[in-house]
Amino acid sequence: MNARHLLVCAALLAVVPAAADTAGPAPPPDPAVAGLIAELQLKEAPRPVRETPGWKEPRRIVVRADSPDRLAPFRAAAPGVEFVAARDEAAALALVGDADALIGWCNPELVAAGKRLRWIQLFSAGAGPCSAIPAVGERGIVVTNMQRISGPQIAEHSLAMLLAFTRGLNAWLPRQRKAEWDEESFPMQKMWELKGRTLLVVGLGGIGTELAVRADGLGMRVIATRASAAEKPPFVAHVGRPDELLKLAAEADVVVNCTPLLPSTTDLFDAKFFAAMKPGGYFINVGRGRSVVQDDLVAALKSGQLAGAGLDVTEPEPLPADHPLWQLPNVIITPHVAATSDRVLARVFLLARENTRRYAAGDRLLSVVDTSRGY
Repeated sequence: MNARHLLVCAALLAVVPAAADTAGPAPPPDPAVAGLIAELQLKEAPRPVRETPGWKEPRRIVVRADSPDRLAPFRAAAPGVEFVAARDEAAALALVGDADALIGWCNPELVAAGKRLRWIQLFSAGAGPCSAIPAVGERGIVVTNMQRISGPQIAEHSLAMLLAFTRGLNAWLPRQRKAEWDEESFPMQKMWELKGRTLLVVGLGGIGTELAVRADGLGMRVIATRASAAEKPPFVAHVGRPDELLKLAAEADVVVNCTPLLPSTTDLFDAKFFAAMKPGGYFINVGRGRSVVQDDLVAALKSGQLAGAGLDVTEPEPLPADHPLWQLPNVIITPHVAATSDRVLARVFLLARENTRRYAAGDRLLSVVDTSRGY
């Protein structure tokens, strides 16, 4: 999610200071939690957080929030905990000194000021910047994120971009605004049927898996790369290691980047990669803008090596008005909105509240980040 969406999440998760009560038995989870875990295959930590060195029942949690509207559900999830709302990072910095946990922010200043911090809950899936803070690893701070929470809508956004290209919508929509009936503006040979085409998912994590399921449902052959050695799902024909990327790119009609931003994925998609793809293929980026060498992408689009590119992320953001990507007719740009939907905020709220319940009770947390890897 981008900054605007995080602010909306903050409003949903708003709480106000409350006096600590005497902790009682851990309350039961919201009945919807089991469905969320099953639907998105959220991962539970292998051991209870109470077994983490330094854990103790939290007394105070600082939350990114600007309204008192959501106090009751959080207090119900963690009786005895004082929740403190912080409207901005400056407010959080003033409050975090005696907090046991922080929800909604992670930066070096806050981590340094929060001497008692043992847990950080992110509102986003991207955990690389937080993991890269040396004190997070050195102090053994547990970090949880929103991995997989936005997977369904990002997968659908990726396919929407692809279908806009393969059905010529990117060519006909501008003519519609001019009231032009032009059957020749998009050649018939470019009107792809997706059944039997090969889609390469770069990064078969939560987002990539949701995309693979949907592409398989359209009859596409799905191949993927993944850093871990997890079992191959039945809807993916082949899962390769990252060092197989160029080989797999040569098989793909469509490539979708779903990777987080890490040193290994920065500038991953460069001239060498685009040259390895099938001529006339499509490239879609719903990962991070810095994973792409944009000058190389522009060159591949202008030469015809790529038929088109769908970009929900760029570097920088916003993309400058004079950047050549804006002017290319075979590019679709959306302003980092793939993670939004009418349902995502409810999922964000549910997970943050459930992890708060679990942390206060010392139970197994959901969506724990491996800070040594950054995701």
